[in-house]
Amino acid sequence: MTDPEVSILLHCAQWRGLLEDRVHVEHSDRFNRQTDPLLEQHISEVWTERLSKEPWLFNGAKFRLHSFDLASPERPRRFRSDCAGRQGERDCAHTINGRTAQTAGGCLLTLRLGLTCYKDYLGTNWSRQVAELRRRGQEEFGDPLALLAQPLGVGGVLCTRDGQVVFIRRSQKVAEAGGLLDIPGGHPEPKAVCERLGEAADEEHIGVVTMQQRPDAVISELFSSICAEIRDEVNVPLSSLGAPVLMGVALNNTSAGRPSAEFYISCSLSSDEVKRLYWKGGAEANESTDVVFLSRTEVLQLNRSSPLWSEMCPSAKGAMLLYQMVKPEGEPSKESTT
Repeated sequence: MTDPEVSILLHCAQWRGLLEDRVHVEHSDRFNRQTDPLLEQHISEVWTERLSKEPWLFNGAKFRLHSFDLASPERPRRFRSDCAGRQGERDCAHTINGRTAQTAGGCLLTLRLGLTCYKDYLGTNWSRQVAELRRRGQEEFGDPLALLAQPLGVGGVLCTRDGQVVFIRRSQKVAEAGGLLDIPGGHPEPKAVCERLGEAADEEHIGVVTMQQRPDAVISELFSSICAEIRDEVNVPLSSLGAPVLMGVALNNTSAGRPSAEFYISCSLSSDEVKRLYWKGGAEANESTDVVFLSRTEVLQLNRSSPLWSEMCPSAKGAMLLYQMVKPEGEPSKESTT
């Protein structure tokens, strides 16, 4: 099944998803977006215009997905993202070409992350000039995404004890996809990593040095952030959630290919118990107006002709496609790649 609003960047179907100890991060400012003074001026103008209409918006640091290495099903070969030289260094775009690569230790997936922010996201991925930015990125850097913010989001396919998948209907007051069905989700936060490591950090002045030294803390934030989003948006306690299983990364083509890491999370509560907790209201109850449940069977049968498909926002569609590909129920593979 294809849908022009979404595409799959990578999937972990060979292992039915990956647990936290099978994912590694390389964090460097080399993986930040490229820029120039004119682009920075444009971003500031877009931000000022948005604030005049939505004064509640605030800027915050985000992780930028630059590229990845993914182990192939036939070891010891690896698939890696297609690479092009940039300023004398090897930097990578986002298409897979099958070259050999080394992943760290027993890890099956390595994500290369830089830093970006919400302001840059609105001024690049959501800019009216995004087509020109993609053209310039390809022409100047050999990467159509080089000038784009590409913040990495997270989403969670939450499955209850009685086999129901949880959806929420987005409020009309949220910045994107108001009124559409979604899954719980948000962003891993660089500020949270710094605070966890005992380093005070201003949202707009977060550096990469500390996170380079502790990539495990970045991975921990990536996996724990989806559980925090489920707690805050659905009001399900963390103690009722299983370990997140990474199914893959989907791209939202309505925002120039913005990436989101999509997870499967089991829940020890029934759908009725989840519904009661949802209506009690969590920390982010204002972001949605209803909770909807579909059975696993219904989710596996979803396609573009399904009535509910047109009600789903792109992030939910991407997660559903990955769920159908990966089928993560059961124990994810823990086999070593050595």
